[in-house]
Amino acid sequence: MTITTRHGLLGDEQLLHDLAVRTFGLACPPSMAQADIDAFVAAHLSVDSFTRYLSDPNRIIVLVSEDDQPVGYSMLVCDRITDPDVAAVVDEATSIELSKFYLLAEAHGSGAAQALMTATLATAARTGAETCWLGVNQQNVRAAKFYAKHGFDIIGVKRFLVGSEWCDDHIRQRALSSRDG
Repeated sequence: MTITTRHGLLGDEQLLHDLAVRTFGLACPPSMAQADIDAFVAAHLSVDSFTRYLSDPNRIIVLVSEDDQPVGYSMLVCDRITDPDVAAVVDEATSIELSKFYLLAEAHGSGAAQALMTATLATAARTGAETCWLGVNQQNVRAAKFYAKHGFDIIGVKRFLVGSEWCDDHIRQRALSSRDG
């Protein structure tokens, strides 16, 4: 199996939306209502949303494929921090957000997540940011282990709205270095 990564481009909107439909729920607590997951995808991970994201110079999407079949994506955001809980613990001037990091369930354990993280951190480092931060649901044990393995330490907590349900997230951060880029 060949694993490759590339930056997302205009024209990838439908592909990214299709991946989001299949992956976003994997990051949610098992008790979350499907209606809330669907509402979040419709509001934030639609084809139109991805068109905006791909057109935004403050966002970078990285796609990962296995044998030329897309299996996941990440999105970096270099913009204002609007969440007060995040702003209290992350230096907006020197950081970049890892806003999305999703992989199809059938690609878990294949090496695709490692390749996607390596490419994402290299891209983040090339922006000149000194740190990379993310929010992850506190009940997502698999993701927490993965992020810890990649040097993301818990530095705070925040709330995250999915549909009509508020979730508790850990804020995690790691330093970026020239080795990442």
